[in-house]
Amino acid sequence: MSLVEEMIEDGLDLSDNAALAAFISGAHPVDAAALLDSLEPEQARDLLLAEPLGHQTEIFGYLRGETQEALAHVIERARLVEIVSEMNADDRADLYNRLTEEQRDALMPGLARAEREDIRRLAAHEEGTAGAIMTSDYAVLAPDLTAREAIESLRREAPDKETIYRAYVLDAERKLLGSVRLQALILAAPETRVDALMERGALSVRMEESQEEVARKIARYDVLAIPVINESGELVGIVTHDDAMDVAQAEATEDFHKFAAHGAMVESVRDAPIRTLYQKRIYWLVMLVFANIFSGAGIAYFEDTIAAYVALVFFLPLLIDSGGNAGSQAATLMVRALATGEVVIRDWSRMLGRELLVAILLGLTMALAVTPLGYLRGDHLIAIVVALTMVLVVITGSLIGMSLPFLLHRLKLDPATASAPLITSIADATGVIVYFSIATAILIR
Repeated sequence: MSLVEEMIEDGLDLSDNAALAAFISGAHPVDAAALLDSLEPEQARDLLLAEPLGHQTEIFGYLRGETQEALAHVIERARLVEIVSEMNADDRADLYNRLTEEQRDALMPGLARAEREDIRRLAAHEEGTAGAIMTSDYAVLAPDLTAREAIESLRREAPDKETIYRAYVLDAERKLLGSVRLQALILAAPETRVDALMERGALSVRMEESQEEVARKIARYDVLAIPVINESGELVGIVTHDDAMDVAQAEATEDFHKFAAHGAMVESVRDAPIRTLYQKRIYWLVMLVFANIFSGAGIAYFEDTIAAYVALVFFLPLLIDSGGNAGSQAATLMVRALATGEVVIRDWSRMLGRELLVAILLGLTMALAVTPLGYLRGDHLIAIVVALTMVLVVITGSLIGMSLPFLLHRLKLDPATASAPLITSIADATGVIVYFSIATAILIR
C-alpha cells in the first residue's frame, strides 16, 4: 500500500487543503512529494507554494518527473525561478531537459548567469552517461592549504554543496590530484597541509562512461560519491550515491520490463495511458504469436503419431512448460549475473558445463515425478517416452536460457532482451519436436 493510500485509509480528505497543508508542513520532503504526486497540478501548486522556499525546493526535488513538468506549466515564472535557483545542480539540469523550448526560454533569463551556464553544460551530456547524472555541487581544495584553512574554506562552501564529507584536491589547472575526507581534516594538526592528508590516485570515472558502470563502481567501492573527469584529467563533476541508486533502480526496472517482453516504460505503470501500455506490449506479443507457429507446425508434422497414441496429448503441456520454466530460470540468473558483472563472456563455457550438470539433475528428478503418470495414462512405453522427454526438454530449455543472454551480450545487445516469453516460445517449439520424435522412434514400429 502506498503512503497516500495509507493516509486516505486513516481518514485524510484529499479535497481538504487545510489538512493537506498541515501534513506537508510537518512531513519529510519525500512523503510530502508522494502526496503532491497524487494531486492535480493546480492543487499541488497551491500547497507547495504555501511552504517556505527551502521546503518547497526540497519537496520539488523529490517529485516525479512528470509532476515537476506539470507544475512548471502552472507556477508563475518568478516563483519557478526561485525554486530552480535553490535546486541541486543535477536536479536543475534534469528539469531543464524535461521542459519545452518555450518554458526554457521563459525560465533561463531569470536565473543567474553562472546557473544558466551550469544548466546548459550539464544538460548537454549524452543520456545514459556519467556526464548526464553528475552534479557540479562539490567541494574542492588546493593542495597547499593547511587543515585549518581547508576547514574554513569548507565552512564557507557548505551551504551550496551537495556533500562536503569528501573534498577533491585540484591543481592550478583543475586536474584531480586526490581527495581528502572531512574527518581527516578535523583530526589533523591545524598546520598540516592538505597534500599530506589527501588520498592520492582517487577513484574516478570518465564523462562518457555509462551510468550503469558508474553505479556499479559506487556500490563496489562503497563511496558516497565518485568524481567525474574529462579527457584531460580535469574534474568536471561528481556522481553521488543517491543518484547512483536511482540509476540502479531504473536499470533494474528496465530489465524487468524487457525480460517480460515489455518495452521500457518512461512513465510509471500507474499513470501511463492505455495507448502507451498497449504499444509497449503489442510488438512482442505479435512476434511471439508467429514464433509459436513453429510449435503448431511440429504438432502437425507428427499428426499420425498423435492419432495412434492420443494419450500423448495429455503430457504435451506438462512437458513443454517444464522446458520453458527451466529456461526462464536459467535466463533470469544469467541476465542478472551479466548485469552485475558477476560473470563475463569468457565465463560462458564454464557456466555451460555447470548448467548442463544442474539441468541433468533437474531433468532426472522431474522425470521420476512424471513416470508414474505415464503408467496411469498409458503403459510402460508411454512412461519411457515421457521420462526421456522430460530429461531432454529440461536440459535443452536450461541451456537455451543460459546461452541466449551470453549471445546477445556478445552481439552488443541488452541481455534482458532474452525475455522469459521469448525463451519459453523457443523452448516450446524445441520441446514439441523432441517429444514427438522420441514418441515416434519408440512407439511407431
